[in-house]
Amino acid sequence: MIDLKNKKRIVIKAGTSTLAYPTGFFNLKRVEKLIRVLADLKNSGKEIAFVTSGAVSVGMGAAGLKNRPSCIKEKQAYAAIGQVELMEIYKLEFAKYNHKIAQILMTRDVISNPERKINVSNTLNTLLDWHIMPVINANDTVSIEELDFDENDTLSAITAKLCAADLLIILTDVDGLYDKNPATNDDAKLLPIVHKITSEMLCSAGEKGSAMSSGGMLTKLEAASICMEDGIDTIIINGEEPEILYNLFEGDAVCTVFTS
Repeated sequence: MIDLKNKKRIVIKAGTSTLAYPTGFFNLKRVEKLIRVLADLKNSGKEIAFVTSGAVSVGMGAAGLKNRPSCIKEKQAYAAIGQVELMEIYKLEFAKYNHKIAQILMTRDVISNPERKINVSNTLNTLLDWHIMPVINANDTVSIEELDFDENDTLSAITAKLCAADLLIILTDVDGLYDKNPATNDDAKLLPIVHKITSEMLCSAGEKGSAMSSGGMLTKLEAASICMEDGIDTIIINGEEPEILYNLFEGDAVCTVFTS
């Protein structure tokens, strides 16, 4: 395990499987715990940018839909519903601990356009300097295929680069990266530290886990690779119990660390 004590600016990404039940509705108990931990980390002096998934799934739950929409217009509509739900809950929960949040929605053209890239980087850095927590999500409501991030793992890595983060933490529904698929191989072993992402790792990354998620281990490896290019360490860790972040910063957590 690397020393995390001096990691001050941190991007934390929570996937849909961490935030919501399979029904699409928010797992309020877990979300409340997560926000309390994030607020406490800020209290300790950490600068936190929070990348959230879940707008489409929460919108589905609010509208009573059980199956993920197959057409883009439905996805956009459910994202519009869910984004309101997300931010309302986050605003109320963070306010309990006297922390303010700000919403940033992004599409790929923000990154490909030099002027927009500078603007969003300036906004992120200013908010962090002001001790206001940026809450970042893909702008699925207006997204089309050419502008879509596909999933928020990539978005979290890009966010880490834009704000010159010291660390990216990806909360998911597994403990980290295994040498083989643990769902089908009882002898699968967790890899505690990775210095280089190999083609073999990418090939064995497998499919997405949750029916509500849009990514999987492959997208997390790609995110780690993006960060490693800029010298940003990445951690994949199970977010089922948000208090595990305390253990992580104390050097006692089961996870995978990607470090260059």
